[in-house]
Amino acid sequence: MATTSVIDEVGQASIYWEDLPVGTRYTTSSRTITEADVAAFAALTGDFNRVHVDAEYAKTTIFGQRIAHGMLVASFMAGLTSRSIPNQLMESALFGVLENRLKFPKPTFIGDTVHVDIEVVEQRETSNPARGIVGFIRKAINQRGELVAELGATCLLKRRHPGAAS
Repeated sequence: MATTSVIDEVGQASIYWEDLPVGTRYTTSSRTITEADVAAFAALTGDFNRVHVDAEYAKTTIFGQRIAHGMLVASFMAGLTSRSIPNQLMESALFGVLENRLKFPKPTFIGDTVHVDIEVVEQRETSNPARGIVGFIRKAINQRGELVAELGATCLLKRRHPGAAS
């Protein structure tokens, strides 16, 4: 995990707005999307689109096989991100997610293994000196090195020293 945060240097217990300058990067662990995951997601959401659940039909599509639900992939991205050490340290400073933007440039197939590359792409102050905005790009990358999903997230975080000059 490559990161420019001070967590590795001083072993702090939390990550705040100040610790996430533009350019900070880290990578999550990986997870394989299984047949059981797709079936459970379809049952949970009621999304039984044939390209996800009907192997014979999926063979006739441009994908040639079943694909995972986009929102299942996005959910895996959220889970992998939440299990990452930087995100766990950020939890105490996170007020909330303000926005998520999703793109799916390639399909994710059953059996694909994905990890998430995360980069801070925005850091700005707010009108409240106790809070700051951080923008992330989260990229789901499969075992072939292909970008299969991209999530832009904007989050509101606590500042370590409210009102301090940045």
